[in-house]
Amino acid sequence: HGGGIAVDERLRTSDPDIYAAGDAASFPHPLFGTRLRVEHWANALNGGPAAARAMLGKDVAYDRVPYFFSDQYDLGMEYSGWAPPGSYDQVVIRGDAGKREFIAFWMKEGRVLAGMNVNVWDVTDPIQHLIRTKAQVDTEALADPRVPLDTLAS
Repeated sequence: HGGGIAVDERLRTSDPDIYAAGDAASFPHPLFGTRLRVEHWANALNGGPAAARAMLGKDVAYDRVPYFFSDQYDLGMEYSGWAPPGSYDQVVIRGDAGKREFIAFWMKEGRVLAGMNVNVWDVTDPIQHLIRTKAQVDTEALADPRVPLDTLAS
């Protein structure tokens, strides 16, 4: 997906002595079952040390949940996961989209594929936990801001 330098789960190219990480690397993501290229500095920040550990012979499988953020004037957004068009069957909104304070969750068969928080903070970890566990989630509870996100998946 998106070109880039093809690497394996250890961020190694087809030449066993050459590794690639960050924006340039296209790696097989075990959580999503496809090859991903994440063009955000957070991927470079985390991929570089993972490639270094692999070069040192450590057991490495690069499987971080894709993440990016953007601030546009008074609007701050953070996105975790991967939900390309056609991969999801429902979008659940938690909060007030009209006030631009909400979280959107892209779902497939009751499981969270991705989440984007807009002007709602300190929720990246629980969103990524929902994605990583692949747990089926009660969408009514997911949409209810009174229900803590960290209680929705085991």
